[in-house]
Amino acid sequence: MSYKTEQEQFWSGEFGDEYIGRNQGEASIASNTALFSTILKSTNSISSVIEFGANIGLNLEAIKRLIPEAQLSAIEINEKAVSQLKETKNINVYHSSILDFNPDEERDLVLIKGVLIHINPDELKNVYELLYKTSRKYICVAEYYNPSPVEVRYRGHEGKLFKRDFAGEIMDQFPDVKLIDYGFVYHRDNNFPQDDTTWFLLEKQ
Repeated sequence: MSYKTEQEQFWSGEFGDEYIGRNQGEASIASNTALFSTILKSTNSISSVIEFGANIGLNLEAIKRLIPEAQLSAIEINEKAVSQLKETKNINVYHSSILDFNPDEERDLVLIKGVLIHINPDELKNVYELLYKTSRKYICVAEYYNPSPVEVRYRGHEGKLFKRDFAGEIMDQFPDVKLIDYGFVYHRDNNFPQDDTTWFLLEKQ
């Protein structure tokens, strides 16, 4: 399969396969459950959730424990991850690059976590528009934060990780999107660590 950017090719292939092995297990689900229990406190009436770049579904598994009745959907580029996602009950899976995704319906909550940092910066405005169009009410962005755009070498690779103020850029692009809540989870948290993740909960007004 051909892709528009080198980042898509990177994550659809061997490196994306290896990522799965490094990121799974009950400890990750526990940390995600703690994270989303905090985030979801500031929401109401969530009956549908879609995650952009869901990998094997550890975030959705945590959300399912918190909102068991919610309809869950996942967009994922890596074939191996998609195979595992499809083994999970009650998750609608789109095997697609985010850049090729066509929103088919709105969801109450759109989630993207640890994915915008790996998107080609030239494509971010397009991805922001996809997040916006797919959201009925809430957008949750959980990424590495930096006040200005910066590239970071990622596991020996160049051009694969970029930090910036993603949430701020979304609000600038769409004036009717407002900040509801935000927070940070340290990688050395005593109980429920995340990878120094800064999260933002946005709402369409």
